[in-house]
Amino acid sequence: MSAMSRVVILGGGPGGYESALVAAQLGAEVTVVDSDGLGGSAVLTDCVPSKTLIATAELMTEVAGSAELGVNFHDHEGDAATSIQVDLARVNERVKKLAADQSADIERRLTKEGVQIVRGRGRLDGPERVIATNEAGEHVYDADAILIATGAAPRTLPTAQPDGERILTWEQVYDITEVPRKLIVVGSGVTGAEFASAYLALGIQVTLVSSRDRVLPGEDADAAVVLEEVLTRRGMEVLSKSRMESVTRSGDTVTVTLTDGRKVEGSHCVLALGSVPNTTGVGLEESGVNLGDSGFISVDRVSRTSARSVYAAGDCTGVLMLASVAAMQGRIAMWHHLGDAVTPLDLKKVASNVFTAPEIATVGWSQQAVDEGEIVAEVVMLPLSGNPRAKMQGVHDGFVKLFIRPGTRIIVGGVIVGPRASELIHAVSIAVAESLTADQLAQAFTVYPSMSGSIAEAARRLHRV
Repeated sequence: MSAMSRVVILGGGPGGYESALVAAQLGAEVTVVDSDGLGGSAVLTDCVPSKTLIATAELMTEVAGSAELGVNFHDHEGDAATSIQVDLARVNERVKKLAADQSADIERRLTKEGVQIVRGRGRLDGPERVIATNEAGEHVYDADAILIATGAAPRTLPTAQPDGERILTWEQVYDITEVPRKLIVVGSGVTGAEFASAYLALGIQVTLVSSRDRVLPGEDADAAVVLEEVLTRRGMEVLSKSRMESVTRSGDTVTVTLTDGRKVEGSHCVLALGSVPNTTGVGLEESGVNLGDSGFISVDRVSRTSARSVYAAGDCTGVLMLASVAAMQGRIAMWHHLGDAVTPLDLKKVASNVFTAPEIATVGWSQQAVDEGEIVAEVVMLPLSGNPRAKMQGVHDGFVKLFIRPGTRIIVGGVIVGPRASELIHAVSIAVAESLTADQLAQAFTVYPSMSGSIAEAARRLHRV
């Protein structure tokens, strides 16, 4: 590793700023060219804002179930309160402030580590040069390594164009100041399910339009069934096997027309139709970088592209659209380029979470892989309803599921559905990453009573003499 190695990074999201920190730590001269704000969409328009909104929704969910725990609300005259309302304008104001604060924190950290930050749009001029364009003109940066971390943007359709007021992408919802009378969410993947669940918890009437036979078609089927049952029980209308044809607006009314001719009317519509990579106009193909399906950058497990000295990380690669994966791709790229110890990316060790109510957390091999014969595994599923802490907290929905290899008894995957599943999955994630057996997981102490006790109990049920 040379202390004089020059690294130029296009994009300031997790894949960009985390790689910049690693490169700076290893003594490289680092420049980040960023046009949209440090932190990228993950911090400014996606993960941080949506999970901040969901934090308010979680509180509303807990309040809605408080009567079971003996908590009642009364107004100032002592009469029972009939409703709890959300101030969406204040919620969104807080959302945007937290996102801006987080972006500023990232900028301070990069500056402290000696990273040069260039505001502007960057493009490759060959595999070892970047041209950044801003109001001051063009600036040329030669590089020993370039990392592309330009992210992705919400997918739209010609028949469903957002107007930023009532027809919205998930990046535009934080400008809403009035509480929607009825919200239509088009798309039942992770993004659609999260927003539908959050707005439902905020007391808004929600219709979820799903082209598939169930919500979350890419997630564990048992988990998706639990979620859909909970959402419909709480009042959501789920239109399964319903494909959107168009979205139009007339005054304060938005109409979603389905391909079978049905029409769904509401006051607002959120489009959750997937993402498209920000890879056009960046000079990639002209510099020898191959693009795969739908314009995503093709990379190997150490984040290399087809062009010498050019790496890529994050949503622009389409590998797995998670901020944690983007950050790890970026770190791996810099470890590899600068000669540090590096372990190639292993997607079977990635923990992920769907921030619905209840949450759905997964790691490792899936039930679908087991059912389709990709891996032979024993499976145990333990409902949370029998957990003593769950009973105390009034939790009725959810489960813990573990997958183990029959011979070695090593844990190779898991699913948790329930409150704070994103926190509970860490124990299973460690077990998968370190190839622990079910017995080893079962024999580790857990607090009594605790939700995590169900993880140990599920592991105990996998014991064989």
